[in-house]
Amino acid sequence: MVPSTVNQLSQPCIYGEFASSNGGERKSRFMNWLSKLFKSGSNRGDVGGSTHHPQLLGEENMIWPAPATSLDDRYRAQKEKEELDRAIELSQAEEFRRPNGYRRRADNDEQLARALQDGLHSPPYPAYPPVPYYAREFRICGGCKRNIGYGVYLGCMGTFFHPECFCCHACGYPITEYEFSLSGRDPYHKSCYKELKHPKCEVCHQFIPTNAAGLIEYRCHPFWSQKYCPSHEYDNTARCCSCERLESWNARYYSLGDGRRLCLECMESAVMDTGDCQPLYHAIRDYYEGMNMKLDQQIPMLLVERQALNEAIVGEKNGVHHMPETRGLCLSEEQTVTSIYRRPRIGGYRLVGMRTLPQKLTRKCEVTAILVLYGLPRLLTGAILAHELMHGWLRLKGFRNLNPVVEEGICQVLSYMWLESEVTTRFGSMPSTSAASSSSSSSKKGGKSDVENKLGEFFMHQIANDASPAYGGGFRAANAAVNKYGLRSTLDHIHYTGNFPF
Repeated sequence: MVPSTVNQLSQPCIYGEFASSNGGERKSRFMNWLSKLFKSGSNRGDVGGSTHHPQLLGEENMIWPAPATSLDDRYRAQKEKEELDRAIELSQAEEFRRPNGYRRRADNDEQLARALQDGLHSPPYPAYPPVPYYAREFRICGGCKRNIGYGVYLGCMGTFFHPECFCCHACGYPITEYEFSLSGRDPYHKSCYKELKHPKCEVCHQFIPTNAAGLIEYRCHPFWSQKYCPSHEYDNTARCCSCERLESWNARYYSLGDGRRLCLECMESAVMDTGDCQPLYHAIRDYYEGMNMKLDQQIPMLLVERQALNEAIVGEKNGVHHMPETRGLCLSEEQTVTSIYRRPRIGGYRLVGMRTLPQKLTRKCEVTAILVLYGLPRLLTGAILAHELMHGWLRLKGFRNLNPVVEEGICQVLSYMWLESEVTTRFGSMPSTSAASSSSSSSKKGGKSDVENKLGEFFMHQIANDASPAYGGGFRAANAAVNKYGLRSTLDHIHYTGNFPF
């Protein structure tokens, strides 16, 4: 068993033999004095009330303090030396008065006296260093996996470490602070652990503060996992009108001039005017035709500003349901609509130089025109077009007075199916409409960037998780029917019954 502390204090021991003749010979005067001198010297260590003990650090490091001396000790030692010299002189004088047989014993007495005098003034601790304490078992460092040997070491988590081997798992530097953080079996500086584990706001880039209960409270986008302080929902922080991400303090968004803001990633593929949108529109019409849902009528399509779209909604009389933020509309009434015919330029973080043109729409069939909000990414613009074209197809095919849940639900299914075809055909393994739009360089090459594909996945996520009864609930019911019975059978059932097959 290895002791936890070692306290050893060695006291010098003095042994001596006095030769005598005839067994009962009395002591000389010199030896009587020497006996009293020895007694006084042995009691000298208790003067002053302090005892010096060796200090033991851990089990290996011993520090042996040197004995302290004072002026009283030096004075006493000088006086004893003078008395000893005087006693030796008296002894020598007495020797000459004694017979020869006693002189040999006097010589022995003198040598013994000097030996005892030297012993009395020897230091209480040995002059050589103490024998180090050797542990019975080797200690292996948990860091370098080597034997610790002798010296300072640390004990933590049931393992021993060299001080320089007990390092932070994040920065790799030794942990010298009294407190540290622990994650599993990995130690960290408290500052490194906070930097690594404490969530940071992705808007202001500060550590998210704790609430009144001392808990870290933050908001997180369900798709992008963007974490931010709850206060940014009320401090007028800009939000992208397309992907819904909040504007970061180190990445400004573009202003579209109608209260909407667009992030840099969505801006890369944004469709800005009616001319840019025409190839995408015709490609989606071809997508419908490929599913045997050809639109026989040429329905005009216009890209419009937010205000023009809201005015068109007010002029529409058939009572169709729209989302809180309307992005598209299938018109059935004659109206005059202001469309964008020349795309704006980017000036700083603003769009300037937009040209608009009023257009009078006349009714030639059940559908007057399709309107789409400008400035949205290509995939979102296409999803809106696919949705509104389905409204047009239903009206042209004689689907009358449908329940909003049924009509909006089946239109959302067609929008979702088109997005799915775009996202899953990134490398052109299946027919795709990605080459139809000239609004982005990636589309011109027949492929899409990772950013654009991620946006497509987000728009599909929006459709699938919409909470509104008509758009969200309608989509989930329509999608379940299409997955079970197929699109054509579902449409036929809607045409005859006005509801989804179950």
